[in-house]
Amino acid sequence: MAADGVASSRRTRTDSAGESERSCGFVVPGGDGGSGDTWRRHIVRQLKNRDRNQSDSFQDLIHFYSRLLDKSSLTNGILSRRPCTDSSSVSSLLNQNDQLKNTTGELAFQVLELQQQIKIKLLVLDEQDSSLLAERRRLAGAFDVRQELQGRAVQVQEENGALKMEYDVLLERQRGAETRLREEKVREGHLLEDMIHLKRQAAARMNSRNERRSRAREANLQKELQSAARSKVAIDSSSSAPTSRSTSPKNEHQDKSAERRHTRLFRSASATSPRILTSIRQLFDRKRRGHSVCSLEEDQMSPVGICLSARVPARALQVLEAHEQGINTVRFSSSSDLLATGGTDRVIKLWDVRAGSLTHRATLDGSTEGITCVDFDSAGSRILAASYDKSALLWRLDDSVPKLTLTGHSRKVTAARFSPSLHQVVTGSADRTIRLWDLHRAACVQVVDVASYCSDLVCSENVIISGHYDCKIRVWDTRAVSCVQELPAQGKVTSLDLSSDHRQLLSCCRDDCLQLVDLRRWSNDRTCFRAEGFKCGSDSTKAVISPDGCFLAAGSADGTVYIWNVSNGNLETRLPDKHSSSISAVSWSLSGEYVVSVDKSRRAVLWSDI
Repeated sequence: MAADGVASSRRTRTDSAGESERSCGFVVPGGDGGSGDTWRRHIVRQLKNRDRNQSDSFQDLIHFYSRLLDKSSLTNGILSRRPCTDSSSVSSLLNQNDQLKNTTGELAFQVLELQQQIKIKLLVLDEQDSSLLAERRRLAGAFDVRQELQGRAVQVQEENGALKMEYDVLLERQRGAETRLREEKVREGHLLEDMIHLKRQAAARMNSRNERRSRAREANLQKELQSAARSKVAIDSSSSAPTSRSTSPKNEHQDKSAERRHTRLFRSASATSPRILTSIRQLFDRKRRGHSVCSLEEDQMSPVGICLSARVPARALQVLEAHEQGINTVRFSSSSDLLATGGTDRVIKLWDVRAGSLTHRATLDGSTEGITCVDFDSAGSRILAASYDKSALLWRLDDSVPKLTLTGHSRKVTAARFSPSLHQVVTGSADRTIRLWDLHRAACVQVVDVASYCSDLVCSENVIISGHYDCKIRVWDTRAVSCVQELPAQGKVTSLDLSSDHRQLLSCCRDDCLQLVDLRRWSNDRTCFRAEGFKCGSDSTKAVISPDGCFLAAGSADGTVYIWNVSNGNLETRLPDKHSSSISAVSWSLSGEYVVSVDKSRRAVLWSDI
């Protein structure tokens, strides 16, 4: 029976080995001769490999099974050599044999279970191999994608390098262009200075030539006068002598003496006298006109009306959209029947003021940028404007084309005024200069360098008063071309205005305060005017004095017009609700009847108390 157990265990091991071989996928190829040896060796190698792979996992079981086989063989040998004389020993051996069979069966069952687990693990291993293969394929695909991305990265780096080179080239070109631009600006400044210098030289030569011509005409006139004085005129006195006259020798002598006296008396009454008078008239006419851009009528002084009592406006008579863009300045003419407005739309518009309404009369163009300031001459026939295009322009009211353009400033012109001498104008600019221009020669005759941005200026006899961003008001003597006094202000000066009698100066500052200075004392004493809610809206807000000098008017940032009483310093009235933005300028008619305010939203409002 032990032999049967050993045999059965061997068959079980053989069957399990066969099943293991089949589960491992061993295929025995057919054939004979040399090919048979080849596949046998192949199978042996595979079995050895399998044995090596699986022996480690079942080493303990194999060792125990080998001991069991050894014990079974030993028992069979003993039983075969010794006769069974002892029944107890035989029964014990049978019991041991049964136990060994049971143990062998259990071990065989465990071997089967282990083989089943091996199959399961092999299946799991196959699945893992397939998943590993799939992962390897994905890894290969990812590697290909990585290679492609690396290629793209290299290409992008090359493109970035090319773009950087182009950027460096463009940067160098830009630097070169900026350098050339600076050089051109410097060259432009030099050319402008050269042009101004040449104009001055040309003006000086023209003056010298005119003076030589004047001296030559005066010398010719003197010669003509001297020759006329030396010439004699024969006068027939017989027609004027009495009809009854004595014929004595004495009387004849007296008549001859009287004739000589008459000859000396009318010696200057030459036949050339009309020509001499014509020469004198032409001389003074030419000397007066010269090469002026002004006519004789423009040089004549015209009477200006005097306002005895200005009206305090109480309501708006008319509200209109006066320009296409914001309005910067407004001004009444000396006759108060004409109004001029200038704005950022580069034009000046003229308005007739009749019966409490504004009617568009004409549009003056010619400026290439916005208008900052306008001014009428005393005759009301010309208008002067300052512009952002670094020039001042002069128009006749009957012509929309500028009659004269004054260039020379290097930055925008902020103020332009007629001087009391009608053939001269004064301009102030952001380039920190004030220039005096001669309209007869269309040239700049004086340049005053100041320490700060000039925001506004006014003119009196031989005096220019300018306001600046450095909180100073400067007084200049045009004869000495020097600053004779500095008046401190409490903020940036935005505007200046002179009273009609030139005795008081009004300044508007960015500290939301109006200051009135008495020019007769030339002291630092001043009267300040403030009001709750009043705020200066910009660096170019314009305030005015009424024609009678009793009131002050200014526009606020909230669109309200404020009017103060000069005598008591209190706020007289407020005019709200008509402007939708900051008021930029206010003008009071010289008749004292109207006030006009303009703002940055293109609106002009006519105010009065009628």
